[in-house]
Amino acid sequence: MTANAVPAETTPDSPANPLTELYRDKWLLAVHKPAGLLVHRSPIDKHETEFALQYARALNGGAHVYPVHRLDRPTSGLLVFARDAETASRLGQAMMANAVKKTYVAMVRGWMPEEGVINHALKEHAVDRRLKHEPMPLREALTRYERLAITEIPVEIEGYPSSRYSLVALYPETGRKHQLRRHMQHISHPIIGDTNYGRTRHNQYFAERFGHSRLMLAATDLCFTHPVTGEPLHLRAAPDAEFLRVLSIFDEPLPGVMA
Repeated sequence: MTANAVPAETTPDSPANPLTELYRDKWLLAVHKPAGLLVHRSPIDKHETEFALQYARALNGGAHVYPVHRLDRPTSGLLVFARDAETASRLGQAMMANAVKKTYVAMVRGWMPEEGVINHALKEHAVDRRLKHEPMPLREALTRYERLAITEIPVEIEGYPSSRYSLVALYPETGRKHQLRRHMQHISHPIIGDTNYGRTRHNQYFAERFGHSRLMLAATDLCFTHPVTGEPLHLRAAPDAEFLRVLSIFDEPLPGVMA
């Protein structure tokens, strides 16, 4: 039997907790992480004091939780923690074996093809900034995509009288750092709001129009075999209200995204 997780009707245990609980059983805890929140402490952001990990512990009654994957700081959406070390190990192994199917939704510059595959190797990122000038190995990286909607707005941003955008579903089959963001840049359809790999003028336009700047990338679905029960599990997190406000530039209905 497949279990589908939907946003909880109740609020988080603490009014200050930015996570929304989506699913819980004896072994797993799934939450929605807002954009801008780190998953756990990072040597790159040593000054930060708030992390999804600590807020997940609060939802777990103060008991330890184990992150089994991560989301980039500016990426919002579905994040899963294990509630014990053995479950974390099993689900981590499934992640490494590409047995966990992930879906992201992104808004990108330009009109994407209806579907396709990006097979483009990526250099590893140096974890230690002191090694950033050292040669890093290339790793296989593969992303499948499907176009969900397109729109054109009568606004001149880069010398054209109008500007085009696509809403796409992205299915990474490997897990390289910033893979989706780097792959979208590689095919000249960068994600809106991406300050590292995006287009500054488009980012500025949306920041001014909607009053905030954010990466338009959300983790929406995880499908995998439950590491303990063996049942198929489908966890889903709808994009947050801030994300959906920006999608208002699309005139057509967006089934499967808005709900």
